[in-house]
Amino acid sequence: MRLFLSTIFFLLIIESNSFSQVVYQPLNSDVYIFLSRLSQKGIIDFDDQIRPLSRKYIAEKLSELENISDNLTSLEKQELDFFLTDFGREIDLLKNRGVENPTVSTLAKDQFGRYRLFSYHDNLFTFNLSPVLGLEAGSRKNERLIHIWNGVSFYGYLADDIGFSFKFVDNSEKGNTVDKWREFTPKTGFNQRNDQIIFGFPPDKVEYSEINTNIGVDWSWGRFSAGKDFMEWGYGESGLLVLSQKAPSFPFIRLDINPVDWLSFNYFHGFLSSDVIDSNETYYHQTNGERIIFREKYFASHTLNIKPTKGLTISLGESIVYADKFEFSYLFPLLFFRVNDHHLSRQINEAGSNSQFFFSVSSRNHIKNTHLYGTLFIDELTISNIFDKEKQRNQFAFSLGASVTDLPIDNLTLKIEYTKIYPFVYEHYILTTTYQHASYNLGHWMGSNGDLIYGSINYRFLRGLQASLWAQYIRKGDRGNAVLQYQTQPQPPFLFGLRKYYTYFGGSVKYEIFHELFAKADFQLMRSSEQQQDLSFSNSDLNEFYFSVYYGL
Repeated sequence: MRLFLSTIFFLLIIESNSFSQVVYQPLNSDVYIFLSRLSQKGIIDFDDQIRPLSRKYIAEKLSELENISDNLTSLEKQELDFFLTDFGREIDLLKNRGVENPTVSTLAKDQFGRYRLFSYHDNLFTFNLSPVLGLEAGSRKNERLIHIWNGVSFYGYLADDIGFSFKFVDNSEKGNTVDKWREFTPKTGFNQRNDQIIFGFPPDKVEYSEINTNIGVDWSWGRFSAGKDFMEWGYGESGLLVLSQKAPSFPFIRLDINPVDWLSFNYFHGFLSSDVIDSNETYYHQTNGERIIFREKYFASHTLNIKPTKGLTISLGESIVYADKFEFSYLFPLLFFRVNDHHLSRQINEAGSNSQFFFSVSSRNHIKNTHLYGTLFIDELTISNIFDKEKQRNQFAFSLGASVTDLPIDNLTLKIEYTKIYPFVYEHYILTTTYQHASYNLGHWMGSNGDLIYGSINYRFLRGLQASLWAQYIRKGDRGNAVLQYQTQPQPPFLFGLRKYYTYFGGSVKYEIFHELFAKADFQLMRSSEQQQDLSFSNSDLNEFYFSVYYGL
């Protein structure tokens, strides 16, 4: 059913006229940081509230910078030339430049000067193939760790209608202290191999795979795509409240509308993993084992972005997590999700879903070379009892941040952020409607009932070579349970339960030798202090160091 609806929607769109191709740039590409930093300096206007962005939109911004390159520093000019080489095909598409003769390159530079494993271009078809290879070696708790990954990625364009991308990566991590569950870390969660779960696996090893893919079209005022990928919403180096890369990627259909410069709209519908077994649907197979069926879980979100003036973006969004069966009405981008849920559930909580509201403000270069940003995430808010502390049940989170670049020294960027997540945010008493995918938060990795303060300093020495130092302090209370969340009045205070304190200090040096070939060194020192039942504190230290060489974003 879900595939059928997605396919029909997609076919209806591509039957229209004046379409062109759309391919999204991976989220961990440094081109996002480059364009964001220049927007922060007021040189360009860059709309990156919701990511990933299309390669054609990024190419537009790079072309814009090429025309005003006199405003860039010498290092920024080198960085611009580097990215222009990578986005050469998209710039040709923007300028309607055709290909006189088909061009093929294998293990060499393409016609734009960018090294690729394989590349083909003509007026009908563009195809770029790259390997994904990586080796990371390091230590955790003074024990050796090895992470090896390999795979393949490709993207391309078909005629003037379709853009496509694909990436598959197979991972193997080995070491006595390997982190199998990724519980309290910003690293992306994963689903380990089924044979490891069923038959057991060595205590020092975990294996998992990742796959992301997209196919889509765009036109003069919008874009539509279907695929499986990550989505990010808002700003923050220490974590994102609304949508982050903490949970594994999930399938979705996505629609972006940009009718005028000062207004844009985003909608997507996702298909999540609930990890909740449907006991009624589960049955025995021929070897007397169980055929396990999970409860269905879905996610819909829409956001309105308003730009009153250059550099200022105000965003208002809503989302809903619903479960058990697909609901056609949530394919309507302009639907008021919360009111629709009241209609579907007949105002009965046990029949309802889990809705959220979020709001953000982003200000760039209104203070010279400075980006100020903030996000408010509302999971539940009791308006009728807002001034009655005995009856309040307010579950929300907020983050505030500031970034200053090239002041007082060129190529230097300073950031500071504060995030506070009140008790029970992202939680729900109906397990199929938690704000999670595959048991990982869709939002901030820290989870509920905690706050953090974060600061970082980054310096770019030359094109591709940069170093960062950062520090972070976290306070964390108990997660609690559904009884405390819904049946306890007044609600438990912030940081209720046994407390934990975490102090971090870390740094990294990264060098992109040429396109997508990286060498990187990271270290992190952490001291944790956990409160015991007798209210005393137990302290422990964790030191980590890693060196990696890898090809592919």
